[in-house]
Amino acid sequence: MLTAIALDDEIPALEVIEAFSGRSELLDLKACFNKTGEARRYLEENPVDLIFLDVNMPAMSGIEFAQIAPKGIIIIFTTSYAQYAVDSYNLNAVDYLLKPFSFERFQQAIEKAQILHEARLPAVEKEQAIVLKANYGYVKIWPKDIQYIEGLDNYLKIHIENQDLLVVRLTLKEMMEKLPADQFVRIHRSFIISLARVEAVRNKKVFIEEQEIPLGGKYEADFFKVFKKDGM
Repeated sequence: MLTAIALDDEIPALEVIEAFSGRSELLDLKACFNKTGEARRYLEENPVDLIFLDVNMPAMSGIEFAQIAPKGIIIIFTTSYAQYAVDSYNLNAVDYLLKPFSFERFQQAIEKAQILHEARLPAVEKEQAIVLKANYGYVKIWPKDIQYIEGLDNYLKIHIENQDLLVVRLTLKEMMEKLPADQFVRIHRSFIISLARVEAVRNKKVFIEEQEIPLGGKYEADFFKVFKKDGM
């Protein structure tokens, strides 16, 4: 989710952005400002990913504000004047919203910003979370936090670092399809493990966080193939 602020000298325009932001699952609007000085002071202490920026403002234009904005912040210009579009693209703005704009057009601009934001992230931060149905709702877990997974019929016990045991209604086969193939391997009819979590292997057992996990004969050859490839 992108963090953002909005700067516009017209309160109704800010209200539209605030309302649209509340409808978007991609955006966390932190604050709205109608004065450039207040927005500058906020950004000095509260970095955000994105700013919605009106072009035509009295004290300082949006074009001028973009030139002094923190390096790397994503800009989406909002204005009633189409003639500023060229200037906005010269400043590498990700999009240009011409007022009045629809929610669909607003969401399209957010999606462009998200693509740019993700392209800038280090590889480790690009890892996709896995969303699972559990406890009468949905939970999000990150593959890097998973230690190992135990299968019990149509249920799974997912052991996660520094978190409570998570029980979900899913098969091991279905879970394997959700996990990064280069990070997880099935080593038993009842177990999936994270390769990064393996501390030792001996006597047909894999050791993770003091847990002894059996290495099934059916899975042994495939396990050692990826285990050795992983450099462990």
